[in-house]
Amino acid sequence: MVFKIDKELISYKQLAWLLMVLVVVIQVNVITYNHFSGYFALKNFQHFLLRLARGCSLSLLASLFVAYSDLMIIQVLKREAPWETKAIKRVVIEFGFTIIIAVFFSVCFTLFANALSPYSHALSNVLLNNALIFSVANILLISILEGLVFSRKKNEAELLANSLKEELTQIKFELLKSQINPHFLFNSLNVLSGLISKDAKKAEQFVDEFSHIYRYVLDTIEQTVTPLEKELDFIRSYFFLQEIRYGASLTHSINLPASIMNCYLPPLSFQIIVENAIKHNVVNESKPLHIDIAFENNFIIISNKIEPKISRGKSTGIGLKNLQKRYAMIGGIQPDFHVDNNRFIARLPIIEQY
Repeated sequence: MVFKIDKELISYKQLAWLLMVLVVVIQVNVITYNHFSGYFALKNFQHFLLRLARGCSLSLLASLFVAYSDLMIIQVLKREAPWETKAIKRVVIEFGFTIIIAVFFSVCFTLFANALSPYSHALSNVLLNNALIFSVANILLISILEGLVFSRKKNEAELLANSLKEELTQIKFELLKSQINPHFLFNSLNVLSGLISKDAKKAEQFVDEFSHIYRYVLDTIEQTVTPLEKELDFIRSYFFLQEIRYGASLTHSINLPASIMNCYLPPLSFQIIVENAIKHNVVNESKPLHIDIAFENNFIIISNKIEPKISRGKSTGIGLKNLQKRYAMIGGIQPDFHVDNNRFIARLPIIEQY
């Protein structure tokens, strides 16, 4: 079975450029050193180019095998000895295998090169020199590879963090925009205007509940979760305003145990479900809307009978998608929305600790 290199480590283009540059630099230095040390003197510039071309060809081929082996080691150690927890163990293992890989391939390619064109010096000396050069080069190569892998991982983490930050900002914006809804504000002010002349005491209560709603929105818009008890206080205020508007045509029931009041939910979760129910269903004397909030198996169940409005536009589902995204950012179980026996049912998992 062929061992496949994880493409997340380094791109093929990066690897190709790295090997070509490294091979040329090393060959130029080795040929220059050999010439001035007298180990292998060059006759002229053409001889230098010939040596460089021959050396680069063999070295590039060898470097492909070496680099592939290095990446295999990095890939295995990434899983078995991550830098975060086993740095010393990783350095020891990586250094040992780097030398072993370098010596093995240097012997193989030196013998191959000697078979093509025998060296003028003793083969044992050439093997030793090449093993040393390969070892130093491979230590440099694996260091660069580790640096590139780390840099790529860091860049990807930063991109992901920025993406999540932008998404969170967008979620908060959509959430705030949906709560400070011009239609809701306009309808509420109309209801208040009618109450002022009919029932001043109830109008005062309406103002109190209305201010409570927007104070809660502003207080929780930056929060990831909110206590269930506060969310309940908010939705009771929201129901109060809506039930003043619709009268007996809109009713609700809340049956939640006291034992879960210290649990958490994403803020304004209830409001999204309740608003959808009112927005997409008929609410009048002949077809009253009742919204039930209950608890079952660590889920808060919000349900209502479906009586779709005839003139209802196509739902975008933005509110529910927004809620799912906020649950996803917290992690754990996701909410569920479905229709059963002509009832819309929303199941919101409670968050016991945060």
